[in-house]
Amino acid sequence: MLLQNTGGMTAPPVPLRSAQGRGVLAATILGSGMTFLDSTIVNIATDRIGRQFHASFGALQWVINGYTLPLAALILLGGSLGDRLGRRRIFTLGVTWFALASLACALAPGVGWLITARAVQGIGAALMMPGSLAILSAVFSPDDEAPAVGTWSGLSGVASAAGPLLGGWLVQDYSWRWAFAINLPLALIVLALSRRYIPETRAASAPARMDTAGIVLVAAGLAALTYATIRAGDDGWSTGTSALALSGLLLLGVFVTLERHRPHALMPVRLFADRTFAGTNTMTLLTYGALGVFFFLLVLDLQVVGRYGPFAAGLANLPLTILLLAFSRTSGQLATRIGPRIPLVAGPLLAAAGLALTLRIDTTHRDYWLDVLPAVTVFALGMVLIVAPLTATVMAAAPADDVGIASGINNAVARAGGLLAVAAIPALAGLQGGAYTDATAMTQGYRVAVLWCVGLLIGSAVVIAATVRTRTLTEPRVRS
Repeated sequence: MLLQNTGGMTAPPVPLRSAQGRGVLAATILGSGMTFLDSTIVNIATDRIGRQFHASFGALQWVINGYTLPLAALILLGGSLGDRLGRRRIFTLGVTWFALASLACALAPGVGWLITARAVQGIGAALMMPGSLAILSAVFSPDDEAPAVGTWSGLSGVASAAGPLLGGWLVQDYSWRWAFAINLPLALIVLALSRRYIPETRAASAPARMDTAGIVLVAAGLAALTYATIRAGDDGWSTGTSALALSGLLLLGVFVTLERHRPHALMPVRLFADRTFAGTNTMTLLTYGALGVFFFLLVLDLQVVGRYGPFAAGLANLPLTILLLAFSRTSGQLATRIGPRIPLVAGPLLAAAGLALTLRIDTTHRDYWLDVLPAVTVFALGMVLIVAPLTATVMAAAPADDVGIASGINNAVARAGGLLAVAAIPALAGLQGGAYTDATAMTQGYRVAVLWCVGLLIGSAVVIAATVRTRTLTEPRVRS
């Protein structure tokens, strides 16, 4: 394996166990972890943001989805730009963009400003996230790639899990604004590591033209669906709202049809001809839909119903952080040895059982040791089986020259799952307006929402059982 560098020359792969290899891994983990951290750290701040700005539940949904929408819509573009213009270049551009937008979020004088700044932040994340994983696949040899991706997945997952804990401390002892300002020093570290350790690489067969029509269609389709479902939660399914949702579905349908026939497609539909790639991306859509809703509502439920402070609510997720940190690499190695099918079926079922156990939490059952800890621990064990094997399986199913776009597709699917689920499921659960500030209404809404999430996780296990065959992750990818 040789690296395709910016000048068209080739270079040997970087050894994982070298100083440069560790530097590459640190830069990509910290960079992607920054976006994962931000995605979860904001959840713990929503209660304080809502109270300070007197925001409705719909506005809080937009604080989350204002970020997720451009991320889901443009992450394919980020992967494509990295393949064409240089993965390190686009990755560092995204880090810089993300940091500046984070500063704008921290300075927001009102909820409208905050939602706008979150959208700008999401664009930076779309440039950064696909590059982090594509860099690993492009820089390391096939033998080193699986452990590198496993380490990346596990530690990036720890960043997600640590978000509520870190966010709780910052929100409770300082201000919710620090949930965004924390990104600035992290970005400076990522930029320094990237400049020193990451070699520039490009895809040898990157398309010469950009799929502008595809970018517009997927962005417009997701925006229409998201706006319609959040609006329906506040005002019901009026004729106008239903028409908007239908137009979003039609735009996404046109996008998929268009991608089948374009030589420079933003999303090469041919990748989905591989059953493993199609199945794991379907699982990603369902799983991350459930996770997006759960992480959004659990910390809010603990504060409103359980009367936890922000730090205590964040601390409730500590088992997830500890177990991901301790066992993600082991989980990746297990999937490499026995194949991904068993972990990817068992993981969602175990996570679903953990979510079901949180249904006990209410105004009388809110003891951390008896009611919260057992549920979060079971959920965390399921996530350990999911995170590293899922990422490694998706990447192993893609041709070598398509790792950038494959990473972009999987990330886009994950963000789209969270985006649409966070928009739709709270509305189906009756959470709207100021209902989230009432303990009784929040308890009922949380229970209905969690049952939807349990269904999504069970569905994801069924999809993997039907589509993914047992194989080792070290099988060489087909070269395009």
